[in-house]
Amino acid sequence: MLTSEDESYEAVRRLAAGVAPDQALDVTDPESWIGLDFWVRELARQRPELFHSNASPSGRRLSWDPDASLPTVTWPHRPGDAELALALCHPDGRIREAALDHTEERPALLALVVIRCADWAGPVRERARVLLSETPLHRLAAHAALTLRIGRRPRGGFAQELLTGALRTGPAAQTEALLDSGDRATARLAYRIAVERRLLPTAQLAQTAARHRDVVVQDLCAEAAVAALGEGAFDEFTEVVVPLLGSRQPRVRSAGVTALRRAGLHADAEPYLTDRSAVVRACARWVLRQGGTDPAPLYRALCADPAARPAAAVGLGECRVPEDADLVRALLAHPVPGVRACALAGLRALGAVRVDDIRPLLDDPSAAVVRQTTAALLPWADRVPQELLRGLLAEDRPRHQRVAAVRLLRAVGVHA
Repeated sequence: MLTSEDESYEAVRRLAAGVAPDQALDVTDPESWIGLDFWVRELARQRPELFHSNASPSGRRLSWDPDASLPTVTWPHRPGDAELALALCHPDGRIREAALDHTEERPALLALVVIRCADWAGPVRERARVLLSETPLHRLAAHAALTLRIGRRPRGGFAQELLTGALRTGPAAQTEALLDSGDRATARLAYRIAVERRLLPTAQLAQTAARHRDVVVQDLCAEAAVAALGEGAFDEFTEVVVPLLGSRQPRVRSAGVTALRRAGLHADAEPYLTDRSAVVRACARWVLRQGGTDPAPLYRALCADPAARPAAAVGLGECRVPEDADLVRALLAHPVPGVRACALAGLRALGAVRVDDIRPLLDDPSAAVVRQTTAALLPWADRVPQELLRGLLAEDRPRHQRVAAVRLLRAVGVHA
């Protein structure tokens, strides 16, 4: 299998043989262009005779003719795309600058013009920027992924700012075309601008937030969808809030829970008091309080039989009512492991951890319970007998118990 370095080297070789750029490399992949730019210079360093003679080993003339006494370079004929591609990557800045003069109306080489906008040589950089400024938006957008990568370079901001500005003021269809880009940075930029320009219906924002694979896009669309809801927005509840509430992503669900207040449906936040995500639980408590309901009594009622909703124990602890500590502590002996684990988390939230009460849970068969026990004991690891921890290191012990022992021993400076 060829590595990216092998592919870049092969691209240089094919271009030197006169193969058109779209046949010599994958022109849809930004890394192919970046690799080409690097490997032309690397090859010039390794085999300078290829770049200071009149021909390549293939017999095709590489017909730039640099003269150290002159500030410019000329070609005896109109160079082709393959020859220009190599010249645009040449280690000699005068050759790169001269090559740029031949790139107008050469869309096949626009990617290299983008790269040259971040060139270390000022004259090359400025000439490339003038050329790129005159490029139509649809051609700029075709190289959005490459532009955003080059934008991370020290002098790479120009092309990125040019693209962003053009998308903000250009036809909406061009921005919308980039929403489905397979490049993560490009999709994020497109969605950010689409939200700024209000190009997407609220329902589409909600669906995107619930289903998109990128967390940044999820957050962006969820926040925009909620912001677009009006107070008492009953008509939009189904098409906007329901998809958000059904998302697998906690931040999107939390946006949906927050939207319940805008829709005037404060009581509908109650089921999310025991969500598996702390941020969703916090939003549910806030919405209920906004509707005049104290969530603590609801949690207490759920803790009377928490097997179906184990997170009630941690949610009650998150209410930070000191008097609830005994109720949460009693759940440490519950037969359901999830309830025990949540009770430990609830005691941590309350700041009511008692070492002697939870230390026996290091021997619990549930990995989740032992993880929570370890987290609760770490601040007081010096109060856990080392003999107990060394006993948990025995080979016949479950892995989660051995890991807990190692963590607690290291907390007191003992490396097992």
